[in-house]
Amino acid sequence: MLVIGVAGNTAMAYAPSIADLDAAARAVGNRRDLAQRIGESVFSTRWSAEVSQISANSFDGHLIVGIRILGVKFHQPLTQPQFESEVAALVQKTFAAEPSTEEIDLWASVPIEVAKGEVVSGDLAKPTSRTVFSLTARRGETSQTLRARIGSGDGVFWDPRWTRTAFKA
Repeated sequence: MLVIGVAGNTAMAYAPSIADLDAAARAVGNRRDLAQRIGESVFSTRWSAEVSQISANSFDGHLIVGIRILGVKFHQPLTQPQFESEVAALVQKTFAAEPSTEEIDLWASVPIEVAKGEVVSGDLAKPTSRTVFSLTARRGETSQTLRARIGSGDGVFWDPRWTRTAFKA
């Protein structure tokens, strides 16, 4: 994709960055424009846990952002405290990118093996992934409070089987 901009009488062309392309490809929701803008900020950082989707949905003037990360094949091995720090940083970066965000729902999921020929879409669909970590953060929650809450498990879901195998010692 090539983008052409005009400034005065001079036309300029530039190739979008990887962050721009990822933001466009992974943005969903009824406020896709905001999801894409958040993504441009989020994808400017290389996270160890891959961010696979950013959604932005507005309901009655309330903006809720969803962030889905993959709980497998981290870009580099992580300890559980490093994962917790990365999640807190990702939440803070998202709030900074879009100040009207009231709540962020963040979850990590892992694929589920599906047998050949299994129905994976429609009314009879079998799930193809499962949630192994989730939390909700609200605007105004400090980074320190969020980090402490994640570490203590207060209002956070951790799949015990996943946590035993996902992180380096």
